[in-house]
Amino acid sequence: MSIITSSKNKGERLLMMGNEAIARGALEAGVNVVAAYPGTPSSEIPKALGDVADEMGLYVEWSTNEKVSLEVAAAASYSGLRALCAMKQVGVNVASDFLLHLAEYGSRGGLVLVTCEDPGSLSSTNEGDSRPYSKMMEFPLIEPGDFQEAKEMTRWAFELSETINNVVMLRSVTRMSHASGNVVVGDLPQTRVKADFQYSGGFFDQMTGPVMTLPGTAPVQRLRQQEGLERAIACFEKSPFNTYAGPDEPELLVITSSAANLYCREAIDNLRLQARVGLLKLGTTWPLPPRLLEKYLTCTGRVLIVEEGTPFMEDNIKALFAQRAEAIGPTRFHGRADKSIPLVDELNPDRVMTALVKILDLPALDVNADYRSRIATELDGCIPGRPMAFCPGCPHRASFWLLHEAIKLDNRRGFIAGDIGCYVMAVSDCGFQAVKTCAAMGSGIGMASGFGQLQRFGMDQPVMAVCGDSTFFHTAMPGLVNAIHNQADVVMVILDNSGTAMTGFQPHPGIPIGADGKPLPALDIPAICRAMGVRVEIADPFKFNQARQTIADLLDDSGGVRVLVLRQACALSPTRKGKKSWKVTVDPDKCMAESCGCNRLCTRIFKCPGLTWDSEEKQTRIDEFVCVGCGVCAQVCPHNAITIEKVEKA
Repeated sequence: MSIITSSKNKGERLLMMGNEAIARGALEAGVNVVAAYPGTPSSEIPKALGDVADEMGLYVEWSTNEKVSLEVAAAASYSGLRALCAMKQVGVNVASDFLLHLAEYGSRGGLVLVTCEDPGSLSSTNEGDSRPYSKMMEFPLIEPGDFQEAKEMTRWAFELSETINNVVMLRSVTRMSHASGNVVVGDLPQTRVKADFQYSGGFFDQMTGPVMTLPGTAPVQRLRQQEGLERAIACFEKSPFNTYAGPDEPELLVITSSAANLYCREAIDNLRLQARVGLLKLGTTWPLPPRLLEKYLTCTGRVLIVEEGTPFMEDNIKALFAQRAEAIGPTRFHGRADKSIPLVDELNPDRVMTALVKILDLPALDVNADYRSRIATELDGCIPGRPMAFCPGCPHRASFWLLHEAIKLDNRRGFIAGDIGCYVMAVSDCGFQAVKTCAAMGSGIGMASGFGQLQRFGMDQPVMAVCGDSTFFHTAMPGLVNAIHNQADVVMVILDNSGTAMTGFQPHPGIPIGADGKPLPALDIPAICRAMGVRVEIADPFKFNQARQTIADLLDDSGGVRVLVLRQACALSPTRKGKKSWKVTVDPDKCMAESCGCNRLCTRIFKCPGLTWDSEEKQTRIDEFVCVGCGVCAQVCPHNAITIEKVEKA
């Protein structure tokens, strides 16, 4: 049974991850439709709801990309249903085109956009902050400050959406989404709603008219949008999610939000500053509640603003102060602007304590530089390094070995334009530094399309692009169409490992199941590419001879776009996990190790974690507990010292 439906009894306390609390809040709100594209740290929300789709009467889908997922959720809202759309911070960029039109027109049934962001870029290539979209596109933003609020605010977000008739953004961060805490649950509704899209009302009737944003409609629709924001402000002024703790006239007022609330509470407690410092936690961060802020700003002359991400709240609070400076009085602000709070990376209690010590001129913290230096010295050599590495038996290791080898043998300084996914690690040693560019999803083929036009300017380097199977459907197809139409000289390599592996094997349109585990038709990637009129080859990266020859042929076949699908399931996928195809052994009589001309090619360069170096015996070993039996290393060894034996299926 799923944790989010394990209790239907109001008042029961459960231990939940932040994302599970958000999912439970959506259930308690009576959500009907959930659409998302997987992205860490948001993926557990739709996964949890998909697991209970039949039980709770939901429709849950993994959409092709974030823009489509928001469009699917909006369709449900316009049909009178409550809908939730979840994505990570970069996904909001993908969805932003439709989001602008959605916010301008508004919604009908409750519509909540959950964005889970990644300060410190723990699982991302950037520290993107989606909050400015709420101000730029004029819709409300709310941020839970603990796990209970993650549930309560999600439930309330649907009510708020229906109060203002517009989308509401709920923002979480990694340390809220992936940490766990106690949550007191509420009732789960049993009602069923009939979907009905009304379109025969007046043109500007938001609830029954046609849903359109057209030239000339913006002034009327934006006026309606502004009225909704005024209703939101009225709700925010008295919201229980804005809380204050501390003295009536604090020496320093700390204003915070989201997971930073937990850090601030811990920092104030650790430094025993409860009598000197007030903590104003804002759950409603755009639009700001002006009267509430004026009340607390008037009580102090110094303010520290602590938030994850860019100084979004800091800048907006300063702007509000400027409008009301005469009533508030002289105030000094601290935060990211004066570098009291670091400009980059995620926050933690130590960083907040450092800011408080500096601002209040407190004695230096006990955990000082000398202590840190001593600990680092004592632990030196005790903690093993953890360089980036593909998993044992990962098909990407084999793919990039072959691609890197082909480019070197071609000897024309060719290169690979990369993309986002597990294969991003090919920028490092574990992927033989084969990838030379990496940006957004789909950018590999998009940039390769540009590189492939530069022969007229003297470029004679072969250009390759890589993307995963999920990324192919997400955003790579437009880049491929562009390359084909404009006749770019490019080899596009699609690394098909049968799932959205990096975020937890969520299905995509090339997989024959949906978010609820039920069968769906799978779209065939090679067939789609052939329909575009290009040469398409398919190879298994675990079969070196065939794949090596295919790659060489495609590099030689210059002119226009060629597509190579390297197809092999991820070692952690349900189809391969725990199933060994080969028993792998090292022949000690043939393995010459450091004396070999290859100088330990297997453990020094290929570096599969299933291969280990015995420094005492000067031998390569197979770690039986780690090796997944892919057999690729046997093809890497130049002296055939690694042997494989077929494992008979039970």
